Amino acid sequence: MAPLLSVRDLVTVFESKTRPVQAVDSVSFEIREGEVFGLVGESGCGKSATCRSILRLFAGAPARITGGTIEFAGRDLTCLSEAEMTRVRGREIAMVFQDPMTSLNPTMRVGDQIAEGLIRHESIGRRAARLEAIELLKQVGVPSAEQRLDSWPHEFSGGMRQRVLIAIALACRPKLLIADEPTTALDVTIQDQILKLILRLREQYGMSVLLVTHDLGVVAQTCDRVATMYAGRIVETAETPSLFARPLHPYTIALLNSLPGGKKRSEPLQPIGGAPPNLADPPPGCRFHPRCSIAVEACRSTAPALLPVDAPHRVACLRRGAEPS
Repeated sequence: MAPLLSVRDLVTVFESKTRPVQAVDSVSFEIREGEVFGLVGESGCGKSATCRSILRLFAGAPARITGGTIEFAGRDLTCLSEAEMTRVRGREIAMVFQDPMTSLNPTMRVGDQIAEGLIRHESIGRRAARLEAIELLKQVGVPSAEQRLDSWPHEFSGGMRQRVLIAIALACRPKLLIADEPTTALDVTIQDQILKLILRLREQYGMSVLLVTHDLGVVAQTCDRVATMYAGRIVETAETPSLFARPLHPYTIALLNSLPGGKKRSEPLQPIGGAPPNLADPPPGCRFHPRCSIAVEACRSTAPALLPVDAPHRVACLRRGAEPS
C-alpha cells in the first residue's frame, strides 16, 4: 500500500540578511495510513520547518522550498497552486501548533474559530457549523461545551486552549494531523491527557498523525515509528520499539541517555555537550561530529547517507553501532 505522505529529499531555505539558512536539508520520510509517526530532536533542528514545509505555511517568513517532493494522497504538494493548497489546509491536512496561548485569535469567540473551517471547506450554514462545533468541543473533552462555545480564548486555561486547537484541526476530519509540540507549554498531567486525546481521536477517525516533539518519552508512549532529526537532517529512522532497544546514531543514544527514565536511579544523567550548529554555517561532514564522542577524522569531511541497517531501521552514521566512549 502506498504511504499517505511521502517526503523525498525536501530542502527548505529561509532567507536572512547575511546568508540563506537551509533549515530542512534533503529530508525524506513516509507516513502510512493510520499510523503515528514521531519526529524528534532538540529545538532548532528543523522539525517545525519540516511541518510548515508540508503545508507550505510560512506565515510571511522569507522561506521557500528549493528541492524535493511532498506527495500526499497521490499529489505532489510542491506543484499545487496557492488556491489548491488552501483547499488542502484544514480539510485534508490539519496542524496543531505548539503554543496555545498565541495560536488562537484573541478577537474571535472560540465557537466562531471552530466553525470557520467548516463553513469554508464543508459549505454548511452557520447554524449547522455551530452545532458541529459543540460536538467537537465535547469530543475533545471541553466541559459545558454549549456554554463555552461563546467564550473568548483568554477565558480558557492552557490545556483547554490546546483542546480547542485540536477541535479546530479535526473539524473537517483531515486524513493527516500534524501536531507540532502540542504539549510543550502544559504541565505533566495535562500533557498526558492531550496525548491520550490525540491517540483516541486517531482511532476514532482513522487519521494519520505526525507528532513533533523533543521528548523521546512522549515518542515511547505514542508513536509507531520515529525519525530523529539533527541540524536540518534525518539521522535515524526506525520502528519505535527498535529505536529504544537498539539506537544506532550517537545523537539518538545521547538523547536517550539524557532521559531521567533512561538511566538507573543511582547514575547521573548524561547531558549532550555543546549546542546544535548554526544552520547558516553548519559544520562540514556529519553535522553532529563536534559533539560526538566516537567521531573519527572521516566524520569531519564526509556527510553520511541514511542507509538501512535492518529493513525498517536506517541510520546516517559512518560508525553506526559503535559504542560511545
